[in-house]
Amino acid sequence: MSRSDMSALPDAVFRSRPALGLPLLASEISVLFRRRRTWAMLASLALIPVLIALAVRLTSSRPPSGRGPAFLDQVSQNGLFVSFVGLLVSVPLFLPLTVGVVAGDTIAGEASAGTLRYLLIAPAGRTRLLIVKYLATAVFCVAATLAVAIAGALIGVALFPIGPVTLLSGDSIAVGDSIVRSLLIAAYITVSLLGLSAIGLFISTMTDVPVGAMATTIVLSVVSQVLDSLPQLDWLHPWLFSHYWLGFADLLRQPISWDSFGSNALLQSGYIVVFGALAFGRFTTKDILS
Repeated sequence: MSRSDMSALPDAVFRSRPALGLPLLASEISVLFRRRRTWAMLASLALIPVLIALAVRLTSSRPPSGRGPAFLDQVSQNGLFVSFVGLLVSVPLFLPLTVGVVAGDTIAGEASAGTLRYLLIAPAGRTRLLIVKYLATAVFCVAATLAVAIAGALIGVALFPIGPVTLLSGDSIAVGDSIVRSLLIAAYITVSLLGLSAIGLFISTMTDVPVGAMATTIVLSVVSQVLDSLPQLDWLHPWLFSHYWLGFADLLRQPISWDSFGSNALLQSGYIVVFGALAFGRFTTKDILS
């Protein structure tokens, strides 16, 4: 290959030169978080608790109990609840939407841009590249949930009084403990999104059109939640990847019940194994033409 041909290769070749797992992963995460789209999605997620807090702050009357998301009526009394409400509102649609965009773009985005073939020139190998793509998506899941939790905590402190938090069990915990609970909920939601990330990765290996992979992943998250709401399909509910998404209420009891966390982690692990294997089978046998 001539020097002029080398200069024509996409930047993806050179950023993928590190073949070891950690350097390649660090490179992939760096690329992901240098994209304006990534920061736009994180900013949009952070805006959700901010809008909730502003709406409550600018409303003269306290939201009636039982109306709207859980804990909404507590926000004006304690700003720490803004983070809880923000996470609760984000789980059904906004977080899956952003994760669907990132997961759907993992392989299909490279194929669409014509860089996938050049990425595989490096001695990383298809399997390692697939793992790195998934881990980068998992890192985004962490960043997305923390964006909501941290923005909620900051705007809550800025606009409302802060004090001990009353849990669902009726017990009160100190401010420091409530922050720990918020981080646990963020961890729970991050785990909840890992199964969807694996599904998105698999779909991304099946097409060269990233928008199609993104849309399919997002639609599947909505379909799963719709099916989970139908009592006629009770037998199916425990197998749906979205079944435990809102089960973090157990983390707001004293003492903490870890049953939902464990069940959720086990379910998501199953989806990671199944769809990870499907993605591996598809990607390792796929003809890379772009």
